[in-house]
Amino acid sequence: MQTSLPYLRPTVALGATIALALGLAACSSDSDDMGPVATMTQTEAPMDPGTSAPADDMDMSALDPEGTGDPFADARTAAQHMPGTAKTLAAGFAAALDLPGDATSPAADLRSGLTSLLQEHVYLAGMAVATAYATAPDSAEFEAAAATLDVNTVALSEAIGEFSTPEQEEAFLALWREHIGYFVDYAVAEKTGDAEAKQTALDNLAGYTGDAGAFFEDVSGGELPASDIAMSLEMHITTLTKAIDGFAAGSADAFDSLRTAAMHVGEGAAVIAGGLTTAADLEGDPADEASTLRATLTAGLQEHVYLAGIAVFTAYTSEGGTESEAFAAAAATLDANSVALSEGIGSLAGEENGTAFLELWREHIGYFVDYANAVAMGDDAAAQEALAELDAYRATAGEFFAGISNGELPAQDIADGLAMHVRTLGGAIDSLNEALVQG
Repeated sequence: MQTSLPYLRPTVALGATIALALGLAACSSDSDDMGPVATMTQTEAPMDPGTSAPADDMDMSALDPEGTGDPFADARTAAQHMPGTAKTLAAGFAAALDLPGDATSPAADLRSGLTSLLQEHVYLAGMAVATAYATAPDSAEFEAAAATLDVNTVALSEAIGEFSTPEQEEAFLALWREHIGYFVDYAVAEKTGDAEAKQTALDNLAGYTGDAGAFFEDVSGGELPASDIAMSLEMHITTLTKAIDGFAAGSADAFDSLRTAAMHVGEGAAVIAGGLTTAADLEGDPADEASTLRATLTAGLQEHVYLAGIAVFTAYTSEGGTESEAFAAAAATLDANSVALSEGIGSLAGEENGTAFLELWREHIGYFVDYANAVAMGDDAAAQEALAELDAYRATAGEFFAGISNGELPAQDIADGLAMHVRTLGGAIDSLNEALVQG
């Protein structure tokens, strides 16, 4: 176990990615008022982040981190902010660029929701497998990871239940849980070298594709042909088992393979959303440009949270920490996503403002690193000092966003929103420390 986190300080790219993704979520809301985002242009001069000053009326107790002690549940909490962020950004871009379609239609809601849940299924499954390999399939850590995966399963069944009978919803839940069990069987067999059990798991997964195809054809009134769904699920099995193989072998390619599996289910979400939209005669088109932009942003932002969590997990569970080959591979996969997201932020407010934004965020990442080091070493005074620096940062960030939006994003509102960011990310650090450093 690590006794401190000194290696986090030079890992600025990793820290910036975590904070960028979570911070954007903290600043977003599910409001349908998308005007402020649409006012950001690419012609404005970059804002000078300036110097930090404490927010006017925020009690420091409001910044107390809110971890649960369960890093898997906390990771999902952070990730669940992302679909709202994507909705806000997509609607703003659609208005500013006059994109065809409606990013806030019921059909767009469906596609974004399925994109989030199906991608989350892959990443939580990958985290569960990695946890089983790092600890044991009967460990408390694996049980916690599996429990969070099941929360996703229930949420997905409820989403499907919106378009089916209660009996069909229950049938889907049982079917989905069953196929997760087959993936677990496969993972155990692959790690132990049990070829017969591995083939049995693959045979069971193959049977599942037919059952799931028939289910979706029935629930969609034929709009989703069973053969098409089965074919898509075959690719799901191929890509996810490849990632499992990589984790079992300790391969550096495992992280890229997991990302490939997650990207594939985004395509499946688009297909399912199209069929259910037609079957239910929903308003909007899940395939129009605005809806597609929202789904793409949902996948990209949420992916950041999970890849960041996997990278941190890998550092804590690999000999050598951030100097290990495993961490380097996880960080490289994370960077493939972070580059795309940073370019998106630059396109929202202009390249120079995007650069200024990133510099500001990197500064506050240093304060989170200070906090992580402090809690790992049990230094309460240093932890409080880091929180005070983060409190001051909120005011600076508020002024920055107010400037690039011509006041449409009030500085105090941004500062207040960033309090949530400090609480959730600080809580995740606490949970990681408790489970992987102190544990």
